[in-house]
Amino acid sequence: MRKESTTTDAILESISDGVFTVDTEWRITSFNRAAEEITGISRQEAVGRFCSDVFRSSMCEAHCALRKTLETGKPLIAQACYIVNAEGERIPASVSTAVLRNEDGAVIGGAETFRDLSELETLRKEISGRYSLGDLVSHSRAMQPVFEMASSVAGSTITVLIRGETGTGKELLARAIHGMGPRAAKPFVAINCAALPDALLESELFGYKKGAFTGAIQDRAGRFAAAKDGTVFLDEIGEISPALQVRLLRVLQEHTYEPLGSNETHYTKARIIAATHRDLSELVKRGEFREDLYYRINVIRIDLPPLRERKEDLSLLVAHFIDRFNRIHNKSISGLSNGAYLLLMTHDWPGNVRELENMIERAFVLCEGRTIEIKHLPSELGGRISVEDAPPDIATVRRSTEAQTILQALEQSGGNRLAAARSLGIHKTTLYRKMKALGLM
Repeated sequence: MRKESTTTDAILESISDGVFTVDTEWRITSFNRAAEEITGISRQEAVGRFCSDVFRSSMCEAHCALRKTLETGKPLIAQACYIVNAEGERIPASVSTAVLRNEDGAVIGGAETFRDLSELETLRKEISGRYSLGDLVSHSRAMQPVFEMASSVAGSTITVLIRGETGTGKELLARAIHGMGPRAAKPFVAINCAALPDALLESELFGYKKGAFTGAIQDRAGRFAAAKDGTVFLDEIGEISPALQVRLLRVLQEHTYEPLGSNETHYTKARIIAATHRDLSELVKRGEFREDLYYRINVIRIDLPPLRERKEDLSLLVAHFIDRFNRIHNKSISGLSNGAYLLLMTHDWPGNVRELENMIERAFVLCEGRTIEIKHLPSELGGRISVEDAPPDIATVRRSTEAQTILQALEQSGGNRLAAARSLGIHKTTLYRKMKALGLM
């Protein structure tokens, strides 16, 4: 019996999964070597303590896997969670539990194994979104400088100008910059300068005092006041009038403004991120945009490429939107048919990512099965395919389909490239070469 126990101990000490056991009072009775390494807590410290004090998991409060197992008598397998190690770091993990019984079958406690998924999580992020920022996702090299510049300026207070066609995701990028910086917990206030007439836009930005104009029956704070020391996002700044440009210039130069109908000067600490689909330098030449304001907002400029210049992102974006709309519409659509996907690849996307999002949502409403077909897409898509465009588009489809296949194989293999290569029927070095060529590593 002792020999069997010694063999079991040796096995538990040699495996890479953390293992610990508890008695019926939730005190730890054993703690293996891997458990020490993952948690950063020694066996001597752990044994005798309550498991929740040692194994600090996202499940410990209300969804303890081990408690559920002891209550139901049923084991739990590979439950996702995170644990907090001795350094206070959050570690992604998977947890499995089982009931411990003595020779008579009586419950004497429970056992829990946990696996550190840090490396797998890092690899998954690297593969599934090599370039990702907030809600912006991309595999395209055209987006790499966008993400690098955004990451560089996020921690500063410098004014940023985002330029890109309608629907490219300018507000998403602005929110990502705000969310990565020290103002992340502060308000993010967005306003579309093209959506409001000049007088109303001014009152929206700076607020007004009671009696400033007909209908102003009480004081109202503007967007700058609402943002406090957060971020104000001025979308389509190229549409504001010369008179309002002067007032905005004062905010940028002196960080002050006056509400309509007031002589009281207000100070703002808000960071300004502006966006436009227009060429402001050309507007300056034509006298439609103040040169001094242009130089104030154009300190750092980030150009968002249109979707037609990064069609290799289509498979990633389609998967992103399908996943979102499956949750919203409570459906289980798996993807697009080859024909439907070809139509998307041959489209020139004048409305960019927003157009794609709307198109996928429309297809969700019409699709009753698990696959989006050509019939679920707008009829005008087919009319835009020309014979001249077919050869390069087919090449693009091939590249994108190949990238999607590799990503799926990697996901199914848990990030194991050797296993993914075997499932694809290719050598590991071939997989590396293809991943590099497709911008996946």
